[in-house]
Amino acid sequence: MTGAVAGPGTPGLRPPLPLIFAVTATGITANTLVAPAVPDILEGLDASRGYAGLLVGAATLPGILLAPLIGLLADRFGRRQVLLPCLVVFGVAGGLGAVAPSLWVLVALRLAQGVGSAGLINLAVVIIGDHWQGTERARMIGRNAAVLTTSLAVLPTLGGWLTEVGGWRAPFLLYPLALVTALLLGRYLPRVPPLQVAFRRQLTLALPLLRTTTVLGTLSAAMITFALIFGLLLTVLPLHLEQAFGIDATVRGLILGLPALTNTSAALMLGRLRARFGRRSLLGAALVCFVVALSMVASASGLPILVAGILLFGVGEGLMVPNLQDITVGAAPDSSRGTIVAIFVSASRLGQTTGPVVAGVGLAAVGAPATFAGGAVLAALLLVALLVAHRGARAVVGG
Repeated sequence: MTGAVAGPGTPGLRPPLPLIFAVTATGITANTLVAPAVPDILEGLDASRGYAGLLVGAATLPGILLAPLIGLLADRFGRRQVLLPCLVVFGVAGGLGAVAPSLWVLVALRLAQGVGSAGLINLAVVIIGDHWQGTERARMIGRNAAVLTTSLAVLPTLGGWLTEVGGWRAPFLLYPLALVTALLLGRYLPRVPPLQVAFRRQLTLALPLLRTTTVLGTLSAAMITFALIFGLLLTVLPLHLEQAFGIDATVRGLILGLPALTNTSAALMLGRLRARFGRRSLLGAALVCFVVALSMVASASGLPILVAGILLFGVGEGLMVPNLQDITVGAAPDSSRGTIVAIFVSASRLGQTTGPVVAGVGLAAVGAPATFAGGAVLAALLLVALLVAHRGARAVVGG
């Protein structure tokens, strides 16, 4: 047991769904709100465009190491006790970005904000796993993913508009809204007693799960998927839109939000699609979408092809991310769910952090089209690995 008063799926003691969704929406703002402003931030602080990856990746770097620790703490002391301080740190550090006097101060604040964000999206998924089971859990995770992707549609547009109206500092003024979420969380999410086992025993229960093929596969897929999303769509694409097409911040925000439309539609259909086609087929379909979409963006000479490519990429996201989340949640027992989901998020954060840095280097070295083409090759390699693993699993069953 996790020490929770309400066991998984206890309807009367479930926390309000809007509160869970608010935590998810807050967590996703770390990069999506400021992504359209990245060129303006670098110009305003007299920084080279080569620092774009560092600026974006700073908010995700702490989560690589801290997410597993936060998961352990949430399993041990309860979800509420960990989420509250995460939200407060996120809101305060993010809001202070509005008055950052230099790039390095802003990067430091983004790192601090990343400390808070390390416990947000993962624990929202954990809370769903605590209180819903089976097909209903997949449906709720799909809804949560739809909230996330709707935020991806709205927030870049909002961030771009705020940048146009109030300058690059304006988007940072929205981060203190996390304090409102923390206030509501403190009121409505119940406090639970701590886990009554030794810390070493807690680790002993969780570690064997990390050696399973299911968990290892989801960790690898999550890292690559988020590297593609944050490296290509949120780092390279805004600069490519400005340089190749002369598009301003507001329109950049609109275009960056477009994949969320198809992403949301696919995520909301997750339960139905899983029942009909199965997990592995959906993962394969998602990777095919990534390969074709990134190839289209790499070769696009006009906006229509580019827009079609990023819309198709959104379909791949909607099939991939919530499916991986549900697989991970289902692979962990109650006492280790926070830890395993947090390690999944840590792998995702590794992709979110390394993706922008590698993509930024690629952008400077070979240009945007070749960088997008490299992403398509990476997705194709992951697809081959999935097919080989599937064939190996069938051979074992057949033998």
